[in-house]
Amino acid sequence: METALVNEYRRLSRDPATSQPLAYLRLRRAIRNVVEHRDIEPGQALPSERDLSRLLQLSRVTVRKAISGLVEEGLLNQRHGAGTFVAERIIKPMSRLTSFTEDLRARGLNPRSEFSERVIGEVTPEESMALNLSPGVLVARLHRVRYAKEEPLAIERSVVPASILPDPTIVQDSLYQVLEALGARPRRALQRLRAVSLGAQQARLLHVPAGSAGLNIERRSFLDDGRVVEFTTSWYRGDIYDFVAELQTD
Repeated sequence: METALVNEYRRLSRDPATSQPLAYLRLRRAIRNVVEHRDIEPGQALPSERDLSRLLQLSRVTVRKAISGLVEEGLLNQRHGAGTFVAERIIKPMSRLTSFTEDLRARGLNPRSEFSERVIGEVTPEESMALNLSPGVLVARLHRVRYAKEEPLAIERSVVPASILPDPTIVQDSLYQVLEALGARPRRALQRLRAVSLGAQQARLLHVPAGSAGLNIERRSFLDDGRVVEFTTSWYRGDIYDFVAELQTD
């Protein structure tokens, strides 16, 4: 990996079409390129600042500035006393309607949830509009933090009509698995995704600094007959998740 990084940095320095006037920007691009080309794998450690300074004949201040920018972007993460590592990102396709649990199990990860709320309550005006319900109707609310390998990845707030889910405490992990058992698994969904800065409480739950990049997703899921079965608002860590959509001309 050291050889690939040194060669890429030198290539960028020689190529007038890609050369950056500032050394830290060249190094930042070189690191990004070797990560994207999989010359260094997710979870693998970068050489230390001292080693990079020696290999590239750069000052440690320059190396540190290049790395700090990639940490802010979420491409790298730093562990106190351990070093700098390529972030292990989770690719979430947006072309299939799957659950958080299904996605992580398919990757060999161990998903779990920590619930802060599993209750029945009267629908709020916002929930009423999202679920096409009349005022006063009861809904089941599920508020939880979603984990993989003991790492918090997302905060979820799900609302389901109580006529479909009369007892939210039966949801231990996968909401979709429970809905399927009840004959009410969603068949299609509409999602809205926005880039956000995580607030103090969200950052605390996700074990990241306040203001870190995040993804806010609102999902409305439907049954075959057109009824809205689920309204979920989620906040995902931007340093771990990539949402990918396939686009076609027709």
